[in-house]
This record gives sequence, C-alpha cells and structure tokens, in this order.
Amino acid sequence: FIYPQNTLPFYILHFKINIATYMLSYLNPSLFISALRITLNPSQKYQRIKGFGGAMTDAAAMNILSLSSGAQDQLLRQYFSPDGIEYRFVRVPMASCDFSTRLYTYADTPEDYDLQNFTLAEEDIHMKIPLLQRAQALSAQPLNLFASAWSAPAWLKTNGALIGKGSLKGKPGGKEHKTWAQYYIRFLEEYGKYNLSFWGLTSGNEPTAGEMTNYSFQALGFTPETQRDWIALDLGPGLHSSSFPQTRLMILDDNRLLLPHWAKVVLSDVQAARYVHGIGFHWYLNNIAPPGITLTTTHHLYPEYFLFATEACAGWSPLDRGVRLGSWDRAENYAHDIIEDLNDFVTGWTDWNLALNQDGGPNWVKNFVDSPIIVDSSKDVFYKQPTFYSMAHFSKFLWEGSQRVGVSFSQHTSLEISAYIRSDASAVLIILNRSEEEVQFEVWDQTLGFLPGSAPPHSILTLLWSRR
Repeated sequence: FIYPQNTLPFYILHFKINIATYMLSYLNPSLFISALRITLNPSQKYQRIKGFGGAMTDAAAMNILSLSSGAQDQLLRQYFSPDGIEYRFVRVPMASCDFSTRLYTYADTPEDYDLQNFTLAEEDIHMKIPLLQRAQALSAQPLNLFASAWSAPAWLKTNGALIGKGSLKGKPGGKEHKTWAQYYIRFLEEYGKYNLSFWGLTSGNEPTAGEMTNYSFQALGFTPETQRDWIALDLGPGLHSSSFPQTRLMILDDNRLLLPHWAKVVLSDVQAARYVHGIGFHWYLNNIAPPGITLTTTHHLYPEYFLFATEACAGWSPLDRGVRLGSWDRAENYAHDIIEDLNDFVTGWTDWNLALNQDGGPNWVKNFVDSPIIVDSSKDVFYKQPTFYSMAHFSKFLWEGSQRVGVSFSQHTSLEISAYIRSDASAVLIILNRSEEEVQFEVWDQTLGFLPGSAPPHSILTLLWSRR
C-alpha cells in the first residue's frame, strides 16, 4: 500500500509482486548500483509482535452509537474485520476518564470496603460492552482487551476526589489498597458476565498525574515504590488467587521518559516482579525521551518483560491542539513513532480513542484531541483520517507472532525502516519517507534476490513477499 501526501483522498494501490520477475537470475545488480540497498538479515532475530489497536472510551462509544446502525457497522468493520485493518487490541477504561461526559466510578458508595455496591455504569452496559461484543463478532481472531483505571473511588483517596493530587489512603497491605485491588477483580468478573474476557490490565493510567497538584481530571497517584508495594502485597496476590491468574499485568502505563527508573524500582523487587508480565508506556513527551536510553535499556535490563505502547494520540499538544482533518503530518508522526518503538523492542502499539467527534470529544474537561476516525453524526458519516491508514500499515500486515529481524543499509538514508518475518514465512518491510525527495532502493533477500522499489516523498510503504 502506498499513500503519498499528494493523493488525498487516499487511493489504495493493491498489487501483487510477481516474485519470479525479481529473481536474482533475471536481474543485473549493476543496474541498481546507485540505489540504496536494503539487506534483510533474518538470522538477526528480535522481539515478536503482539499487535495493534485503540481504546473504547466512553467518548468513542458515544460517537460510534451516534451513527445509524449501518454506519456503526461500517465503522466497526473498518477497524476489526478482515476487510478492514484488523485491530487485535482494545484498551478499555475502567469507569470514567477525561473522555467521559461525567465523573463516576463503579463503587461510589462511601466505606463500601467489601464492594457490595460495585456496579458497572450505563456507559458500560449500554455502550462499551455491546460495541465490544460486535467488534469481537467481526474479528477473525479473538480480540485482546486490556483495562486501565484512571481513579479509585473518592472515599478511598487522600484528597477525597476523583481529580487532582491524591493517592490511596493508608499503606500497601492495608484495607484501602486491598479494596482497590479487589475493584480490578470485580471489574473482570462483571465484564465476564457478558462473555468478555481480558487479555491484560495496567496498574493504572498515568500514576504520576495523581502526584500533580490541581491535576484537572481523573487520576490516582503512585510513585514507583508505592506501585511496587501495592502490586506485591495487594493486586498481585489478589489476581493470583482469583479466577483471572493468567491476566497479564503491565506496570507504569505512563510516559516512557520514566524508564528505565520505574521498571528498576518495581522489577528489582522479587515479590512484585513475580506478578508482572509487561511494561506499558505512553508516547507523550517522547521528544525528550530517546528510545535507546528508555526502551532499549529497559529491554536489556528486563528482557523477560514485554514492552507495550498503551496510549498515543495526535492533537494533544497546546501548540497543535484538536482535530485536523486530512493531516498527513500526523500520519507520518504515527508511523515514525511506531517504527521507532518497534525497532527498540516494543511488541505492540495502542492508539487512544477509536472515534471522536469533530471537536475532538466529548471530553468533560475539554481536553480535545484527534482520532483516526472522526464522526459527523449530523450527516451520519465518519471520516477515516490519514492516521487510520498509518495504523493500517502495521495492524494489517504484522500478524501476532511476527518476529522483527535485522536490516542493514548500503549507505546512509533518511528512510525509516523495520523488517519482520511472519508465521506464514512471508517477509514484511515497512518504509517511511518523511523527506521531500523520492528515494530509489532495492531490497536484497537471500532467498529471493533483488526487489527494486521507490519511496515517493512523504509516503508510507509496506512491502510483503513470500520467502518460500
């Protein structure tokens, strides 16, 4: 698929390469001597891919359901069906977040330490759950759901509110911390009643936000030390003794600039580390957090724990806020970040809201951002943004279990490239050209020979070929 900047709206060029045409025996390599040579090195093996997806927030669900039933179905097909881009992951907020229209948790009755009044919200029962069920029905593979909580109930918190600076009362091992751990398990149980099981959980969305004075929306503060102890004493044992011991637990779920320090604090404690499977992180402030010293360093320190990007969106910066229909720059930013992450041992990448309205909401605190799909309910239409197609280059072609492999270049290049071998023995090469110049190249695969190609200015390409 090639999506050059100057072809908006995007026309999809789907082509099959006649492999025989490009067999080495039929090519004269000297014809391409001036071209960039990209050499596939399948003997250099790195991490395996888990997958890609987005978040079913309250706002996303409301926007999807604002459409007619036919348009709803089409939107879900774009994301989840074999005819679409085949998302495999869906992040599900536990109760409200900023992309809700009200503040609530599932246990707002004070002093209910046994969670006898724990109840899913209308937003779950009538919006998110039905849409998740429909998405699963459209998907050819089981969807991997993972849950993140923004805030504990106000009565469990030091500040008595869902927003602002506040953490759990008491200490890890105490009744407040144990109640908060049981809240996670009750969530899994309640969703299970609707035949929705969860692949994973995060330890809580952006724990550093709850350490900030006057933080404007839902948050729950943890330091790496208090998160470590809560996992070791409460959440970990609670999950292990529940009906969900196989649910994968990801720590951090916050900006990667906190790595590797956060991982060191939590994972160097054997009692906490035994319950942890992975490390989730967000893309905000990545410009001051080089991937080598954050992601790659963390991977080499703790190779048995997977790295997973749990949230990203365009339009969050005060300098470039909200929805921008047709923005190719944002598509390039997505592809750049995904390639950078994957080339630094990340196993998957999750976008934020699956769908927003033209304002970039609803969002109760007006924290408007962009989304790969923008809904205009007044016309019963939705727009697939350039970022949607950027995601497609990864979600559609990098199957679960695909393994990143080595790739080398004959000369310096502005191209950003990542290479994989899939379970069907196909090779996948994803190429991003953010420059103003067309770049001629040839791919060398020892099982095949030379594949000549070209990356137009400002383009994303995915090359897929059989190695059998």
